[in-house]
Amino acid sequence: MLELANEPRLKDFQQYVEEMEDERGFAQQSARDKCLLLGEEVGELFKAVRKAQGLKMDPESEVGELKGELADILIYLCSIANRFDIDLEQAFLNKEEKNKQRVWK
Repeated sequence: MLELANEPRLKDFQQYVEEMEDERGFAQQSARDKCLLLGEEVGELFKAVRKAQGLKMDPESEVGELKGELADILIYLCSIANRFDIDLEQAFLNKEEKNKQRVWK
């Protein structure tokens, strides 16, 4: 059974997702496949947010738990980054350095 390191960093999550996909038979899915699946998960997140905010919904609609939908999105982000050999933690840090130089009005 797969396990994360104690106090995992983002790279540990990416490694876990890579191993999990191998173990569960999802490693062959392309980046395009993962992007489409991510899009579905974002829709599920939106439904969970609607429910959490008390917006009217179809009572027959299945709605996941907000934190579970966020976790699914993290899994797909890690998976997509892995397919392009992108270190998400470093990408975040690099992007934030650029954002710090921007003027926000």
